[in-house]
Amino acid sequence: MRDEEEATDGPPDPQLHPEQSPGFGDTPAGLEDIEVDRDVTIGEASLEELGASDTEPVEDDAVSDLLETLGGENPVERRRAALALAERETEPPIVRALSRAATTDDDADVRQFAVEALTKHGGELAVETARLLTDDPNPWVRAEAVVALDRLDRAAHEDAIEAALDDEHHAARRNALVSLFKLRGEGSLDVLVDAADDPSERVREWAAHLLGGIDDDVATETLAQLADDERSIVRETAVRAREVDAGSFRRQFTGVLDESDRTLPGEDDLNRTPNL
Repeated sequence: MRDEEEATDGPPDPQLHPEQSPGFGDTPAGLEDIEVDRDVTIGEASLEELGASDTEPVEDDAVSDLLETLGGENPVERRRAALALAERETEPPIVRALSRAATTDDDADVRQFAVEALTKHGGELAVETARLLTDDPNPWVRAEAVVALDRLDRAAHEDAIEAALDDEHHAARRNALVSLFKLRGEGSLDVLVDAADDPSERVREWAAHLLGGIDDDVATETLAQLADDERSIVRETAVRAREVDAGSFRRQFTGVLDESDRTLPGEDDLNRTPNL
Protein backbone atom coordinates (compact mmCIF):
# COMPACT_ATOMS: atom_id res chain seq x y z
CA MET A 1 0.00 0.00 0.00
CA ARG A 2 1.37 3.43 -0.86
CA ASP A 3 2.02 6.08 1.77
CA GLU A 4 -0.67 8.69 2.09
CA GLU A 5 2.08 11.15 1.12
CA GLU A 6 2.29 9.49 -2.29
CA ALA A 7 -1.39 9.66 -3.24
CA THR A 8 -1.94 11.31 -6.61
CA ASP A 9 -5.49 10.18 -7.44
CA GLY A 10 -8.52 12.41 -7.16
CA PRO A 11 -9.12 16.11 -7.80
CA PRO A 12 -6.31 18.67 -7.44
CA ASP A 13 -5.75 20.11 -3.98
CA PRO A 14 -7.59 23.46 -3.93
CA GLN A 15 -4.78 24.88 -1.78
CA LEU A 16 -2.46 24.51 -4.78
CA HIS A 17 -4.52 26.87 -6.94
CA PRO A 18 -2.48 29.99 -7.82
CA GLU A 19 -5.10 32.27 -6.32
CA GLN A 20 -4.50 30.60 -2.95
CA SER A 21 -0.79 31.43 -3.01
CA PRO A 22 0.57 34.07 -0.61
CA GLY A 23 1.33 37.23 -2.57
CA PHE A 24 -1.32 36.68 -5.25
CA GLY A 25 -3.21 39.71 -6.49
CA ASP A 26 -2.84 43.45 -6.15
CA THR A 27 -3.19 43.44 -2.36
CA PRO A 28 -1.43 40.23 -1.32
CA ALA A 29 -2.22 38.67 2.02
CA GLY A 30 -0.74 35.80 3.94
CA LEU A 31 2.90 36.77 3.57
CA GLU A 32 3.23 36.98 7.34
CA ASP A 33 2.51 33.26 7.55
CA ILE A 34 5.62 32.28 5.60
CA GLU A 35 8.47 31.11 7.79
CA VAL A 36 11.86 32.12 6.40
CA ASP A 37 14.82 30.57 8.19
CA ARG A 38 18.03 32.47 8.71
CA ASP A 39 19.89 29.98 6.54
CA VAL A 40 17.76 30.85 3.52
CA THR A 41 19.35 33.20 1.02
CA ILE A 42 17.95 34.63 -2.18
CA GLY A 43 20.44 34.67 -5.01
CA GLU A 44 21.04 33.51 -8.52
CA ALA A 45 21.64 29.97 -9.71
CA SER A 46 23.04 29.20 -13.13
CA LEU A 47 21.17 26.99 -15.57
CA GLU A 48 23.95 24.46 -15.06
CA GLU A 49 23.33 24.40 -11.31
CA LEU A 50 19.58 24.12 -11.74
CA GLY A 51 20.11 21.11 -13.98
CA ALA A 52 22.52 19.30 -11.67
CA SER A 53 19.96 16.63 -10.79
CA ASP A 54 19.31 15.80 -14.45
CA THR A 55 21.37 12.69 -15.15
CA GLU A 56 20.24 12.28 -18.75
CA PRO A 57 23.41 13.90 -20.14
CA VAL A 58 25.54 11.19 -18.50
CA GLU A 59 23.19 8.22 -18.57
CA ASP A 60 25.33 6.46 -21.19
CA ASP A 61 28.67 7.30 -19.58
CA ALA A 62 30.83 4.41 -18.47
CA VAL A 63 31.24 3.89 -14.74
CA SER A 64 34.91 4.76 -15.07
CA ASP A 65 34.01 8.11 -16.62
CA LEU A 66 31.48 8.87 -13.88
CA LEU A 67 34.05 8.04 -11.21
CA GLU A 68 36.52 10.37 -12.88
CA THR A 69 33.90 13.13 -13.01
CA LEU A 70 33.04 12.58 -9.35
CA GLY A 71 36.64 13.43 -8.52
CA GLY A 72 36.82 16.34 -10.96
CA GLU A 73 36.90 20.11 -10.60
CA ASN A 74 33.32 21.05 -11.49
CA PRO A 75 30.96 20.70 -8.49
CA VAL A 76 27.83 20.62 -10.66
CA GLU A 77 29.24 17.76 -12.71
CA ARG A 78 30.25 16.00 -9.49
CA ARG A 79 26.67 16.23 -8.22
CA ARG A 80 25.32 14.79 -11.47
CA ALA A 81 27.88 11.99 -11.43
CA ALA A 82 26.94 11.05 -7.88
CA LEU A 83 23.27 10.75 -8.76
CA ALA A 84 24.06 8.80 -11.91
CA LEU A 85 26.17 6.32 -9.94
CA ALA A 86 23.17 5.59 -7.77
CA GLU A 87 21.57 3.83 -10.75
CA ARG A 88 24.54 1.64 -11.64
CA GLU A 89 25.08 -1.90 -10.45
CA THR A 90 26.69 -1.98 -7.03
CA GLU A 91 30.44 -2.42 -7.22
CA PRO A 92 33.14 -1.73 -4.59
CA PRO A 93 34.75 1.14 -6.57
CA ILE A 94 31.39 2.93 -6.79
CA VAL A 95 30.64 2.48 -3.11
CA ARG A 96 34.08 3.67 -2.05
CA ALA A 97 33.99 6.69 -4.35
CA LEU A 98 30.53 7.78 -3.16
CA SER A 99 31.54 7.39 0.47
CA ARG A 100 34.67 9.46 -0.15
CA ALA A 101 32.66 12.18 -1.90
CA ALA A 102 30.03 12.20 0.85
CA THR A 103 32.60 12.70 3.58
CA THR A 104 35.31 14.82 1.96
CA ASP A 105 33.89 16.91 -0.90
CA ASP A 106 34.02 20.62 -0.17
CA ASP A 107 30.65 21.17 -1.87
CA ALA A 108 27.72 20.44 0.47
CA ASP A 109 25.40 19.52 -2.40
CA VAL A 110 27.87 16.93 -3.63
CA ARG A 111 28.05 15.43 -0.13
CA GLN A 112 24.26 15.34 0.07
CA PHE A 113 23.82 13.79 -3.39
CA ALA A 114 26.61 11.30 -2.70
CA VAL A 115 25.14 9.95 0.52
CA GLU A 116 21.73 9.72 -1.16
CA ALA A 117 23.29 7.69 -3.97
CA LEU A 118 25.35 5.58 -1.59
CA THR A 119 22.26 4.66 0.39
CA LYS A 120 20.75 3.05 -2.70
CA HIS A 121 23.72 0.70 -2.84
CA GLY A 122 23.50 -0.10 0.87
CA GLY A 123 26.04 -2.03 2.88
CA GLU A 124 28.22 -1.34 5.89
CA LEU A 125 30.11 1.54 4.30
CA ALA A 126 26.82 3.29 3.56
CA VAL A 127 25.84 2.88 7.21
CA GLU A 128 29.17 4.20 8.47
CA THR A 129 29.02 7.15 6.10
CA ALA A 130 25.45 8.11 6.95
CA ARG A 131 26.07 7.96 10.68
CA LEU A 132 29.19 10.09 10.26
CA LEU A 133 27.26 12.68 8.27
CA THR A 134 24.72 13.23 11.05
CA ASP A 135 27.45 15.58 12.35
CA ASP A 136 28.18 17.29 9.02
CA PRO A 137 28.52 21.09 9.23
CA ASN A 138 25.83 21.56 6.58
CA PRO A 139 22.25 21.14 7.82
CA TRP A 140 20.90 19.67 4.58
CA VAL A 141 23.61 17.03 4.57
CA ARG A 142 22.66 16.13 8.15
CA ALA A 143 19.00 15.97 7.13
CA GLU A 144 19.91 13.68 4.22
CA ALA A 145 21.90 11.49 6.59
CA VAL A 146 18.76 10.95 8.68
CA VAL A 147 16.87 9.97 5.53
CA ALA A 148 19.68 7.58 4.66
CA LEU A 149 19.56 5.87 8.04
CA ASP A 150 15.78 5.61 7.77
CA ARG A 151 16.11 3.86 4.42
CA LEU A 152 18.98 1.62 5.40
CA ASP A 153 17.36 0.32 8.60
CA ARG A 154 15.47 2.74 10.79
CA ALA A 155 15.18 0.24 13.65
CA ALA A 156 18.90 -0.52 13.71
CA HIS A 157 19.76 3.18 13.72
CA GLU A 158 17.04 4.41 16.04
CA ASP A 159 19.61 5.94 18.39
CA ALA A 160 21.19 8.15 15.73
CA ILE A 161 17.80 9.13 14.32
CA GLU A 162 16.47 10.04 17.75
CA ALA A 163 19.58 12.11 18.44
CA ALA A 164 18.69 14.23 15.40
CA LEU A 165 15.62 15.48 17.28
CA ASP A 166 18.07 17.84 19.00
CA ASP A 167 19.65 19.08 15.77
CA GLU A 168 19.80 22.86 15.44
CA HIS A 169 18.15 22.75 12.00
CA HIS A 170 14.49 22.09 11.41
CA ALA A 171 14.99 19.73 8.46
CA ALA A 172 16.99 17.21 10.47
CA ARG A 173 14.53 17.41 13.37
CA ARG A 174 11.57 16.96 11.05
CA ASN A 175 13.13 13.98 9.28
CA ALA A 176 13.88 12.33 12.60
CA LEU A 177 10.30 12.91 13.72
CA VAL A 178 8.86 11.28 10.60
CA SER A 179 11.23 8.33 10.82
CA LEU A 180 10.45 7.68 14.49
CA PHE A 181 6.72 7.75 13.79
CA LYS A 182 7.18 5.22 11.01
CA LEU A 183 9.14 3.06 13.42
CA ARG A 184 7.17 3.44 16.66
CA GLY A 185 3.64 4.31 15.59
CA GLU A 186 1.63 5.22 18.67
CA GLY A 187 4.80 4.82 20.71
CA SER A 188 6.02 8.09 19.22
CA LEU A 189 3.43 10.12 21.14
CA ASP A 190 5.92 11.71 23.55
CA VAL A 191 8.28 12.97 20.84
CA LEU A 192 5.35 14.30 18.79
CA VAL A 193 3.97 16.18 21.78
CA ASP A 194 7.41 17.68 22.39
CA ALA A 195 7.65 18.63 18.71
CA ALA A 196 4.36 20.51 18.98
CA ASP A 197 6.37 23.22 20.78
CA ASP A 198 9.20 23.29 18.24
CA PRO A 199 10.30 26.79 17.16
CA SER A 200 9.98 25.79 13.48
CA GLU A 201 6.58 25.81 11.84
CA ARG A 202 7.72 22.98 9.57
CA VAL A 203 8.34 20.70 12.54
CA ARG A 204 5.08 21.72 14.22
CA GLU A 205 3.26 21.12 10.95
CA TRP A 206 4.61 17.58 10.77
CA ALA A 207 3.90 16.99 14.46
CA ALA A 208 0.27 17.92 13.79
CA HIS A 209 0.15 15.72 10.72
CA LEU A 210 1.55 12.68 12.52
CA LEU A 211 -0.55 13.14 15.65
CA GLY A 212 -3.50 12.32 13.42
CA GLY A 213 -2.21 8.74 13.49
CA ILE A 214 -2.46 8.39 17.26
CA ASP A 215 -5.76 7.61 18.98
CA ASP A 216 -5.05 9.06 22.41
CA ASP A 217 -6.48 11.82 24.58
CA VAL A 218 -3.09 13.52 24.84
CA ALA A 219 -2.78 13.54 21.04
CA THR A 220 -6.27 15.02 20.76
CA GLU A 221 -5.45 17.73 23.31
CA THR A 222 -2.19 18.57 21.54
CA LEU A 223 -3.97 18.86 18.19
CA ALA A 224 -6.48 21.20 19.78
CA GLN A 225 -3.60 23.40 20.90
CA LEU A 226 -1.99 23.30 17.46
CA ALA A 227 -5.31 24.30 15.92
CA ASP A 228 -4.64 27.70 17.57
CA ASP A 229 -1.01 27.92 16.38
CA GLU A 230 0.29 31.28 15.21
CA ARG A 231 1.02 29.86 11.74
CA SER A 232 -1.88 29.10 9.43
CA ILE A 233 -0.23 26.03 7.87
CA VAL A 234 0.07 24.45 11.32
CA ARG A 235 -3.50 25.35 12.25
CA GLU A 236 -4.90 23.94 9.02
CA THR A 237 -2.89 20.73 9.31
CA ALA A 238 -4.03 20.23 12.90
CA VAL A 239 -7.68 20.68 11.96
CA ARG A 240 -7.40 18.14 9.15
CA ALA A 241 -5.47 15.70 11.33
CA ARG A 242 -8.33 15.60 13.83
CA GLU A 243 -10.60 14.27 11.07
CA VAL A 244 -8.54 11.27 9.90
CA ASP A 245 -8.85 7.68 11.09
CA ALA A 246 -5.77 7.04 13.21
CA GLY A 247 -5.43 3.34 12.48
CA SER A 248 -5.81 3.75 8.73
CA PHE A 249 -3.33 6.61 8.75
CA ARG A 250 -0.67 4.52 10.52
CA ARG A 251 -1.12 1.60 8.15
CA GLN A 252 -0.55 3.88 5.17
CA PHE A 253 2.44 5.63 6.69
CA THR A 254 5.03 2.88 6.87
CA GLY A 255 7.17 2.57 3.76
CA VAL A 256 9.83 4.62 1.99
CA LEU A 257 8.41 7.72 0.36
CA ASP A 258 8.29 8.15 -3.40
CA GLU A 259 11.29 10.00 -4.78
CA SER A 260 9.28 11.67 -7.51
CA ASP A 261 7.99 14.38 -5.21
CA ARG A 262 11.23 16.19 -4.32
CA THR A 263 10.39 19.87 -4.14
CA LEU A 264 12.98 22.41 -3.06
CA PRO A 265 16.78 22.28 -3.31
CA GLY A 266 18.09 20.50 -0.25
CA GLU A 267 14.79 18.88 0.54
CA ASP A 268 14.33 15.13 0.47
CA ASP A 269 11.38 12.79 0.57
CA LEU A 270 10.88 13.15 4.31
CA ASN A 271 10.80 16.92 3.94
CA ARG A 272 7.62 17.27 1.94
CA THR A 273 4.64 19.27 3.12
CA PRO A 274 2.00 17.05 4.77
CA ASN A 275 -0.91 16.28 2.48
CA LEU A 276 -3.88 15.01 4.45
